[in-house]
Amino acid sequence: MAEGASGLQERTCIKRLGVESAIIIDMQEVTKHFGVRTALRDVTLQLQEGRCLSLFGPNGAGKTTLLKILATLMRPSAGTVHIAGYDAVKETAKIRPLLGVVSHRTFLYGHLTAYENLWFYARLFGIAKPVERIMDVLHEVDLSLQARQLVRTYSRGMQQRLAIARAILHAPRILLLDEPYTGLDKHAVARLQALIMRLRQASCSVLLSTHDALLGLEVCDEIAIQCRGRIVYSGVSSGMDIHDFERIYSTYVG
Repeated sequence: MAEGASGLQERTCIKRLGVESAIIIDMQEVTKHFGVRTALRDVTLQLQEGRCLSLFGPNGAGKTTLLKILATLMRPSAGTVHIAGYDAVKETAKIRPLLGVVSHRTFLYGHLTAYENLWFYARLFGIAKPVERIMDVLHEVDLSLQARQLVRTYSRGMQQRLAIARAILHAPRILLLDEPYTGLDKHAVARLQALIMRLRQASCSVLLSTHDALLGLEVCDEIAIQCRGRIVYSGVSSGMDIHDFERIYSTYVG
């Protein structure tokens, strides 16, 4: 049954600690089929503005499919998705400028330098003062000294750092990170953790998937566990340590 406008408006804001907070991501009963295979089953998930949710689950659980739907790169087979109040199927053009996405693909051009890649995306997003902004994000990911090197000469970790710079270049309201720690050394991981915390303080909402429970718990306000296409557990992470998480994960995933 189609939801009326009043139903969506009621879910647009909720009260947390006496403060009204907007729901920036709202997935309701989302299912995704690939032929006879079902990747997502009746997924309902919400995220408030300025919050971070870490998504955990085994390989094949459907985490990447979920993130692709949120990134408007894939349509759900059933259910509804709203991003910042916009319909993720009908209003993709309004949603995409609000998103920063890091996925298994870097969306970088190997024959260009790091600076040239970011210049291309800065022009695409119509960023004011692009030179200043490009240098800022290169500094954020510790690539200032390698800005003029061709991306095809970069290591896997350096390309991942540049992909993160690309994702935050236009100061998105929502950051979607699919296994963002892949290829990063300890120094780069620490910088990414600090960056996520700063973005949250600036009211950017973050949804990340990871297999690293310690790192995911360190930056998040909420966790969700996905298994066989379903969200089998969701809750706040406040007060949760790694032992609590492992016990919950074992209960719901095995």
